[in-house]
Amino acid sequence: MTVKSSLLEMLEKNKGEVLSGESIAGELGCTRAAVWKAVKALREEGYHIEAGPNKGYMLAKDTNRLSQEAIRLFLDDPEVRIDIYDELESTNQTAKKEAMIGEARHGAFVIARSQTAGRGRRGREFYSPADAGLYMSVILKPQGTIHDSLLITTAAAVAVYRAVEQICGIQLDIKWVNDLFYNGKKVCGILTEAVTDFESGNIEFVVVGMGLNIYLEPKMLPESLKDVAGALYQSREDAEKTDRNRLAAMIVNELRKETEDLKLSPDYVEHNMIPGHQVTITDGTSSRKAFALEICSDGRLKVREENGHETILSFGEVSVSV
Repeated sequence: MTVKSSLLEMLEKNKGEVLSGESIAGELGCTRAAVWKAVKALREEGYHIEAGPNKGYMLAKDTNRLSQEAIRLFLDDPEVRIDIYDELESTNQTAKKEAMIGEARHGAFVIARSQTAGRGRRGREFYSPADAGLYMSVILKPQGTIHDSLLITTAAAVAVYRAVEQICGIQLDIKWVNDLFYNGKKVCGILTEAVTDFESGNIEFVVVGMGLNIYLEPKMLPESLKDVAGALYQSREDAEKTDRNRLAAMIVNELRKETEDLKLSPDYVEHNMIPGHQVTITDGTSSRKAFALEICSDGRLKVREENGHETILSFGEVSVSV
């Protein structure tokens, strides 16, 4: 680790506490000049580090910048690879490249502070402005076949649900198959992309992309999203109190737990907003009405069509009829 990374790890572990330059230098085995140089570099990156004569250095408690060092403090497996970028086209795209060339093992993940070409299902754009949300993709290498990929998506929805409830105290609604809603608006989208062995159908690796809106400036939203997209918080002040590093780590921890044994979580069923409602099913260019009956054990959705026949859906866009 560099002096800068080691210093940031120390400051994150002792956030809100003053550490003397002498003690930091002794712990890191470097000069106080090297400590000062590292502090200066971290400040330039946006970290709020306070200092004063004979006081030492302190990372302000309200510092909320995403960093590998801070995330590792909360991970069940702190040795996994973490890549954080200021901007990417797509975290899924970058994670897939890493997985394909064998650079990342199970549980590694990519985070971007903003995305220029974030994607949702069916190639839709996912609006990802700088520091407004948590945009991340996790690489998984689970045991299973392509038929299990739907359960990986449901596991991701449960992971986000639990992490948001634990860290933010907010209960979301899960919408089959891959969205989470709050106060009637979409706050999180999930995109699961699997690479499989063509002959056996076994999964080689899966990239699970999650875009969670923490705070969005309403006036900045594209016109097409103003009635659709929402966020966890209505004010920037409340959003800034959320520990994004801990939230990111909790999502990864929960996702890895949920995918150890691929089966449908009771939480996915209990907190799903679709069963028991009249819905509109869109598949390609056609749409139809149906009544959503239940989530099946394999993650598919059972509906009663208008002609009375029951159908089980593996995919398709479903919206609750108002």
